[in-house]
Amino acid sequence: MKGLCIQLSQPRVAEFFAGIGLVGHALEREGCKVIFANDIDPVKHRLFADNYDDSVFTVGDIRDIHGHHVPDVDIATASFPCTDLSLAGNRAGLTGDHSGMFWQFTRILDEMGHRRPRVVMLENVVGFFSSNGGKDLRAAIEELNALGYRCDLVLADARWFVPQSRPRVFIVGSSAPLPANQSDTTPAARPSWFAEFASQNPDLMLQEFPVRLPATLDVHLSSVVDRISDDDSAWWDAQRTKAFVDSLSPLQGARVEELRCAPAVEWRTAYRRTRNGVPVWEVRRDAIAGCLRTARGGSSKQAVVQAGAGGLRIRWMSAREYARLQGVPDYRLDSVTESQALFGFGDAVCVPVVQWIGREYLLPALAAAVRERLVINEGVPVCSGCAAL
Repeated sequence: MKGLCIQLSQPRVAEFFAGIGLVGHALEREGCKVIFANDIDPVKHRLFADNYDDSVFTVGDIRDIHGHHVPDVDIATASFPCTDLSLAGNRAGLTGDHSGMFWQFTRILDEMGHRRPRVVMLENVVGFFSSNGGKDLRAAIEELNALGYRCDLVLADARWFVPQSRPRVFIVGSSAPLPANQSDTTPAARPSWFAEFASQNPDLMLQEFPVRLPATLDVHLSSVVDRISDDDSAWWDAQRTKAFVDSLSPLQGARVEELRCAPAVEWRTAYRRTRNGVPVWEVRRDAIAGCLRTARGGSSKQAVVQAGAGGLRIRWMSAREYARLQGVPDYRLDSVTESQALFGFGDAVCVPVVQWIGREYLLPALAAAVRERLVINEGVPVCSGCAAL
């Protein structure tokens, strides 16, 4: 009998902690179809509804979602809250009120029983690795293992694709074993602390699937900044600009002065920090944005510094610039305020990063799981190409 070729026509996706829908957007770009999404935030839902199919979205607390509410899906994703895992947060970890919502995601998977998706993907901040001395990461993988998922860890940074520094940890769980990595581990995607975690937790079901790193791109802030006129009201006035400059350390001040005196105009980003109890501004030395944050106040918002040819102008970064930095330049924003849009994007994922994870990992893992089901459970042979997955 000739082997059956596995065709994964529009794998079905459930997007938990969906926010403004960028995980699903990324996976749909790779040929998937979001058929279920959930988030508690009505403003994020409004943005989702303005851009995607609102019929798949359930607005409400994940604690009110149960396994029978979720349709049959192939992939489930969870960008659960980072508040208690972030180095800037309270570090309560998976016992915290926010990041503890991870357990609601796994509860739903458990309730789905034999209908559990074959592949799951979790996304969170790099602080997940060190939270509670690594105990939180171990607990999460232990729970996924108990649900039948072998897990892998991948680090990806938005700066591979767009001018934004945004490293994020991805946990990929698959219901079928994947081939071991036969090539050298790439430090960019799997730093040394990944191997250290594996060696310290030999009892966990961990695996390492070979992923191809994306081609290196020359990304620059100039490709995303709004070009506005010198008299635009978005620019800070002279008094506010002076306060910005006066707050700079000598090193920071010299950096800004060098930019101001350069013959050509360039752009940099700046964050307000508290140093020794005093609020100060710090300007990045490179031409990429810092990690976008959930902007609730001035310390979380990013400013754009335009300097060169003797001039210096400063303003807040716009929501449209946030959209470009997250890989969705045409995202519709009309139904929300500027600050609401900033918050939505700061709490979202970078689309090309998730596209890369989907293409290089989730879809091959799903094909492997389908192959295992056909061969082992149903006795159906598959073609040699699919069997090699």
